[in-house]
Amino acid sequence: MMQYFEWNVPADGTLWTKLKEDAAHLAEIGITAVWIPPATKGQNDKDVGYGIYDLYDLGEFDQKGTVRTKYGTKQQLKEAIDELHKNGIQVYLDAVMNHKAAADYTEKFMAQEVDPNNREKPVSAPYEIEGWTGFNFPGRGEKYSAFKWHWNHFSGTDYNQANQKKAIYRIVGENKAWSTGVDSENGNYDYLMFADIDFDNPDVIKEMTDWGIWVTEELGLDGMRLDAIKHINDDFIKGFLGAIRAAKGKEPFYAVGEYWKGDIESLDAYLADQKYNVDLFDVPLHYNMYQACQDGHAFDMRKLLDNTLVARHPEVAVTFVDNHDSQWGSSLQSQVKDWFKPLGYGVILLNVKGYPCVFYGDYYGMGGKPSPHRTVIDRLLEVRKNNAYGEQVNYTDHPEVIGFVRMGDEQHEGSGLAMLISVGDDGYKDMNVGANRKGEVWHEATGNITDTVTIGDDGTARFTVHGGKLAVWVPAPNIDDGSTGK
Repeated sequence: MMQYFEWNVPADGTLWTKLKEDAAHLAEIGITAVWIPPATKGQNDKDVGYGIYDLYDLGEFDQKGTVRTKYGTKQQLKEAIDELHKNGIQVYLDAVMNHKAAADYTEKFMAQEVDPNNREKPVSAPYEIEGWTGFNFPGRGEKYSAFKWHWNHFSGTDYNQANQKKAIYRIVGENKAWSTGVDSENGNYDYLMFADIDFDNPDVIKEMTDWGIWVTEELGLDGMRLDAIKHINDDFIKGFLGAIRAAKGKEPFYAVGEYWKGDIESLDAYLADQKYNVDLFDVPLHYNMYQACQDGHAFDMRKLLDNTLVARHPEVAVTFVDNHDSQWGSSLQSQVKDWFKPLGYGVILLNVKGYPCVFYGDYYGMGGKPSPHRTVIDRLLEVRKNNAYGEQVNYTDHPEVIGFVRMGDEQHEGSGLAMLISVGDDGYKDMNVGANRKGEVWHEATGNITDTVTIGDDGTARFTVHGGKLAVWVPAPNIDDGSTGK
């Protein structure tokens, strides 16, 4: 899949049009699904989409000073999705359901300040505050939904208008408490930001589930990326996905959750609770790559896949190098250094395991600056499409140089590959690609090495890699030798 946005794409309302125009190209390079940014109305026309105001406004109503979202209008979005579908590409919406922002008016209610580092610990007695919790959507009215949001639909907020104090306030009242079934960090990580939606409230559960079914049908979605699920009651996620899938009938509905934690045990527990009905992003693998790019030759590459989701549960692991959350300037910044990115993409795109995700910022660029990685990602996507088939055999016998081979299969003529990556000096590995390859000439597909390799009688050859680089060796007939710069 491709994540088709980064934090700093221009706020000029053109992304949906660009996506429509890009659909054929995406299909050509082997993208089979696109994760689109939050398409719902945010706080203003520059909101990336995580400051959610109205889930039913997809760029259709004049609200918060704009009709379009940062990315365009609802009509432009639907045209982009239609074009993606025509090109055989699935569409996953980024669904932001944890909170709401930019309320239409304030309300008075009882609340209690809590310790930000332990939300179970009160630091004040309950008292009346004035919070931004009233949503009546004057631009949309009751089209699509007549539901209006009030303080009792939220579990917490972060601002008291009465005294202009910022704090984490737990809303107090009948049946009001932080949700269970959330991450235990900070005591209870139900609260993240803005007005925190109460997923223990039956009216809220119904409204949010109705929205999920509506937006899936309205846009013809094939799936969702579920934002911030470690902050949302896990029982709600089960019911939400169950209801959408029931409404879809026999047609499948994909879901991947953002559970941002490098701790594999937490991901294990969440997956087990969800009965493996949702995929998760492999955050531990991202952090291993981040550590590798920091440490260089001091990092033991034999441990690159240790305690990762793709190693433990490859069938539900979405692998990635970077995304909008990890890029510099974001709250979770941990951007992989440029020298390591080709290595990381080689690992996720050519590996037999995992569902790899290409980041828009790594392919098209960030903040208006073109990406230096597009050429190598294109080449890796080409190799994935032509060569990355068959059994995988790993070669992880050296702390600085690791590799693997894909043996190819009969259905894809000329398939098979040998990949190496080095975080140290120039290196090599003697790897076996099958006795049936005897005498074949293989080239290095990224252009990093111009020499060729001839496969020996038993299927073994010595494959080389330059220091701090990756090398991807494939049978010569299926590749450009790099001289064209393609």
